[in-house]
Amino acid sequence: MARRRRVTPERRRALLRPGRLLALLCVGLFIALLAYGLVAQAPDTGIDDALARSEPAPAPGFALAVLRGGSLGPVLEPNVSLASADGRVALEEVRGVPLVVNFWASWCVPCREEAPRLERAWRAARGRGVLFVGINMQDLTEDARDFMREFRVSYLNIRDPTNRVARDWEVTGLPETFFVSRRGEVVGHVIGVVSAEQLREGITAARSGRPARARSGGARRSTR
Repeated sequence: MARRRRVTPERRRALLRPGRLLALLCVGLFIALLAYGLVAQAPDTGIDDALARSEPAPAPGFALAVLRGGSLGPVLEPNVSLASADGRVALEEVRGVPLVVNFWASWCVPCREEAPRLERAWRAARGRGVLFVGINMQDLTEDARDFMREFRVSYLNIRDPTNRVARDWEVTGLPETFFVSRRGEVVGHVIGVVSAEQLREGITAARSGRPARARSGGARRSTR
């Protein structure tokens, strides 16, 4: 009778090693496929993702200190002046009013380019009940006020001292402009210096509530 060959512990481990490697490979592949499936099925939740589908996106809330109250005009004055009476303005306090929300800073050269255009558009739109809201960020208060005096900015401006609101709105550079409907939904977005045509299109979207697509504007600067 042939003698049975004794299997040493070292040989046993060598025989088991390929099986273990195969098992680990299968587990890794399963995890990768599972992760891919979850990512592929996850809905797009960003503002621009929604606009790309021609859908409005809920406007992130804010409650910020007033930097400049502005000259609202007779149409907007009754409601908006009441909202800012305590020195702060919250988004929910101006619900029901179409908005143009512009993120800016005094050190932003492209912001200087678009400032006169925004002011002209504001003066034309306020009589139709459209409120412009400037959100100043990453800036010194006095520098921001000097900027507004230089360009004779007469619309409401508030200050985001922590960048939290900018992050909530997914702002990645300056300037950026959002258009918000009476229902508090973002219906348009321009990244960079906004043109007169883009302002007209965005204001129309804000008043009607029908989304416009996210668009690229002119020059911009990265946030600090």
